[in-house]
Amino acid sequence: MKHRPGNQFASDNYAGICPEAWQAMAEANAGFATSYGDDPWTARACNALRDFFETDCEVFFAFNGTAANSLALASLCQSYHSVICHETAHIETDECGAIEFYSNGTKLLTVSGQDGKVDLDAVEHTVKKRSDIHYPKPKVLSITQATELGTLYTPDELVAVHGLTKRLGLKLHMDGARFSNALAALKVPPKELTWRAGVDVLTLGGTKSGMAFGEAVVFFDRQLANEFDYRCKQAGQLASKMRFLASPWLGLLQDDVLLCHANHANRCAKKLSEGLASIPGIKLVHPTEANAVFVQIPQNVIDALHTRGWVFYTFIGSGHCRFMCSWATTDEDIETLVRDMRDVMGKEPGF
Repeated sequence: MKHRPGNQFASDNYAGICPEAWQAMAEANAGFATSYGDDPWTARACNALRDFFETDCEVFFAFNGTAANSLALASLCQSYHSVICHETAHIETDECGAIEFYSNGTKLLTVSGQDGKVDLDAVEHTVKKRSDIHYPKPKVLSITQATELGTLYTPDELVAVHGLTKRLGLKLHMDGARFSNALAALKVPPKELTWRAGVDVLTLGGTKSGMAFGEAVVFFDRQLANEFDYRCKQAGQLASKMRFLASPWLGLLQDDVLLCHANHANRCAKKLSEGLASIPGIKLVHPTEANAVFVQIPQNVIDALHTRGWVFYTFIGSGHCRFMCSWATTDEDIETLVRDMRDVMGKEPGF
């Protein structure tokens, strides 16, 4: 059965452009503007992000998360350094070696941790287990907010993370592809999840928040941004028509649009989580704290749902099924999926 447009929960990347981002791009499209970021739209977007975080941060725009993460981490490391991250982190599992490539060889060292969050004892062990010249010297801890398993670092947890990185002499990078969902769920000012909690650099997701493309690299420690513009140019991330990367941020940051869409996606995930958890034989495997729902489903049920046209991932989170909600998810989508799941489970032996 061919899937209908609404029959997908694989990724928030699947959603289209939200109206506010689309409108901002349309406004930037009126007339001419200077190129390579020397335009009023880019300047306004940078200032809007500074207002958003309530600090004088340095801001750059990249086309996608791979480039944003890779270049941000490369700016924090020499080639003989290492970056510590969770074993499920996107930079480890889904960047095709881009971190190592753009840093000219910086090594990723992975640690475990419950529900996608790094175990701080494991981080300390990784840093201290060797100090000889043969070991890639740990330089950065990279964490993800929200994590790859849909969980959140609370402000208190971030303070504890920073306490460790400060004591161990590590820089702190945050992969914020779904930062807006974390922000909406935790209901705290953006600064409380970033620079006030010790984050040095944030890669802030726009694509998953309703933009066509584009992420922001936000340096809260401005000294770390030295010559980052050259890295962007060398990596093919300096857009000639930069206003189209920058202007959608103006649409998202006005009138709390970013948080409104994130709240909607989170609410949808909560509704979906409750609906699936009420079905006998379906087991939630991670807390639903943002816009992702992870469940354990028998393979024959997975196959039956695919036959009905439902699209979702099964390779994230140790083989469990991930259902991701977005700004465009509807209650009808959720209700139809839950109804189909009940129907399929009812037809399977043992249910």
